[in-house]
Amino acid sequence: MKEYLIPSQISQKQRDFIYADEADILNVALFGITAQEWRLQNQNKKGNLRDCANVTQLVCLAGLESLNAEFIRQGLPQGYRLKRLNQIAIIQMKSLSESSSIKKLNNETKI
Repeated sequence: MKEYLIPSQISQKQRDFIYADEADILNVALFGITAQEWRLQNQNKKGNLRDCANVTQLVCLAGLESLNAEFIRQGLPQGYRLKRLNQIAIIQMKSLSESSSIKKLNNETKI
């Protein structure tokens, strides 16, 4: 992402904003909400949106991160990437939810 989205002559604050914006693309694609929206709705919870994700969501998120990096490398616009990542997230979550290995991992993490 750094190579394709972040100009070399920007401040650290601007760089952080770009990374946060891309993280929110993934959050919206998978969870349907930005990190800030989640924080406002969950002020009583510790951590962040991803800290509260289950194993299935985290596995899906890892795949979406890789795909998003490839989409960025291909020069695809953000709006298109978001739509496509959401479509993929829906398919992956259905598939992962049916996986006996993921079900086992989910049960083990509840202990």
